[in-house]
Amino acid sequence: MQNKIKLFLVDDDVVFLRLLEIQFLDHGDFEIETYTSGELCIENLSHNTDVIILDYLFDHFRKEAMNGIQTLDKIKAYDPEIPVIILSEQDKIDVAVECMHHDAYDYVVKSETAFLRLQKILTGLFETKKLKKQLTWYMDRM
Repeated sequence: MQNKIKLFLVDDDVVFLRLLEIQFLDHGDFEIETYTSGELCIENLSHNTDVIILDYLFDHFRKEAMNGIQTLDKIKAYDPEIPVIILSEQDKIDVAVECMHHDAYDYVVKSETAFLRLQKILTGLFETKKLKKQLTWYMDRM
C-alpha cells in the first residue's frame, strides 16, 4: 500500500470521472479518491494526496459551484507542494496560461489522448520526486 500513489480525481461529470478512475486503476498502482466538486476536494485535503487532477469548470449541476481556479488557489493555500493538473474541455491558450499563473503543475485538454498525456505527466512527476528524494538522502550523508 505504501508504494501506491494517492490520486484525487475531481470532476463534476460523473461518467467521465468514473472512466478516468477505471483507466488509472487499470494502468497503475493508485489509491484513488474521486470528488464531484472543488468544495468536496478541499474538505478532504487532510487525506494527504500525492497529486490532484482537477476539472477547470464545475457548472454541470450547480452554476454557483467553485471553479477549478478557485479550487486550485485553495489547494495551494493548504499545501503549495501538492501538484495539481488541470483537465479541461477548454482548448484555449489563455485558459492554460491562467492555470499556470495559479501554480498548476500542468494543463491537459479533455480529448481522446488526455489519459495518455496524464500518464506521461504523472510518470515524469514521480520520477522527478524520486530523484529529489535520492538526492536529499545522498546530500544528508555527505
